[in-house]
Amino acid sequence: MSKNRRKHRHDPASVSSDVEATYVCESCGEEIVVPLDVSAGSHQDYVEDCPVCCNPMVLHVDIDPDGEAHVEGRHE
Repeated sequence: MSKNRRKHRHDPASVSSDVEATYVCESCGEEIVVPLDVSAGSHQDYVEDCPVCCNPMVLHVDIDPDGEAHVEGRHE
């Protein structure tokens, strides 16, 4: 597992479609907490600025069938 990838579990039967996960910013090294909308699908890619150093990061989100979220952040 790369240092930029973090796993978080959520209850797939939960009525809430939101869950939080983390990644490590490649620019500043800070661990960043991001909210995930699991209703947007099990594979998501989007750009979000790091809230610490403001560098744009491409976030790759995969949610496996067991409800475990994997997030990887890479420079845009």
